Amino acid sequence: MEAPFVVDSFLALTIGIIVYFVGREVTRQFEPLRRFNIPEPVTGGILASLTCLTLFLLWDVAIEFELEARDRLLVYFFTCIGLNARVSDLVKGGKPLLILLGLTLGYIVIQDLVGVGTAILIGEDPAIGILTGSASLIGGHGTAIAWAPTIAEERGIEGALEIGIAAATLGLVFASLMGGPIAKGLLNKFQLKGDAEETPVVGLAHKTEDTDQVNHISLMRVLLALHVCIIIGYLANEGIAALGLKLPLFVPCLITAIILSNTVPHILPKLVWPARTKALAMMSDFSLGLFIAMSLMGMQLQSIAGLAGPLLIILGGQVIAALMFIRFILFPLMGKDYLAAVISAGFAGFSLGATPTAIANMTAVTKAHGPAPTAFIILPLVGAFFVDITNAVLIQFFLNRLG
Repeated sequence: MEAPFVVDSFLALTIGIIVYFVGREVTRQFEPLRRFNIPEPVTGGILASLTCLTLFLLWDVAIEFELEARDRLLVYFFTCIGLNARVSDLVKGGKPLLILLGLTLGYIVIQDLVGVGTAILIGEDPAIGILTGSASLIGGHGTAIAWAPTIAEERGIEGALEIGIAAATLGLVFASLMGGPIAKGLLNKFQLKGDAEETPVVGLAHKTEDTDQVNHISLMRVLLALHVCIIIGYLANEGIAALGLKLPLFVPCLITAIILSNTVPHILPKLVWPARTKALAMMSDFSLGLFIAMSLMGMQLQSIAGLAGPLLIILGGQVIAALMFIRFILFPLMGKDYLAAVISAGFAGFSLGATPTAIANMTAVTKAHGPAPTAFIILPLVGAFFVDITNAVLIQFFLNRLG
């Protein structure tokens, strides 16, 4: 195979915008995608990755995208979430947050048990089950890459890194496609709907009145607030790193935005603050949509080809486990209401893919059926603070028990 063709960051961002519009048009033309709340950037991103796979299979042309711009979009998005957060939402989300946290931590154990059990059933090393369990699914690409060398060394598994990346990649695809249909089924079965009076946290509802004007002033106001929060969040992150604790940059930016959004308007009441405005909702939608489109278009599907058989069997078991857990455990315990349905869509994206995928799933649902601001606060908090630490402890626990 020839050296891959590397697309630089600026061109990758431009292609990401094109991919988003392709996904939007395909979703608009194909009614089942709208009916099951498949996010528009997911449609475009998967089509783009399949196009790249076709180029590789037919002409041996591998395409890689530089994704620095994508990672900045993630910081923008979570800072937008923080700016929209109200203390009342956080208080209201206290009980659901604790329930979701407990369920998520329990599901990490289930995910590893399913992975190990399925791997044993098909005659594979049980450590592959861990690698295709929480290490790559609820952990995502970063955790898979971090743990693959350890698993390869301790268990002598060749291609552990490729297996982990392939599992995380397929998990991202499943996660992107599952959330909308899950929420659609729950909303129909239990006749649930959102509160039309609430302001959208991410994006704009498909049917909305132009009561909140968007212009260059409102957008610049949003950008200024975002940049102030990101600068403070960056400095805070540097201080946290000096103490030996490593966090994703979006975490301190999210927290900074929450603090400022709940203090500055009270300290400076004459200052126009952009929280809960249409301009901020549009900025959230832009950054998340482009992030998802670029993430999916950058998948290296050709790396999965040689691992397809056992990997698909194990991941098939994980998808079934996720569906059963969401429908019969998570949704009932979260209250069997509209918020629970939205979080169910998010959990599908989170448990098999990543937090941004979860947010994209929830955004697609809330744009069609009504806002659920509490969901957009508690799910990122669970994903940002608690999962990575617990996941690392449980992965090591299971590896030790394998002998």
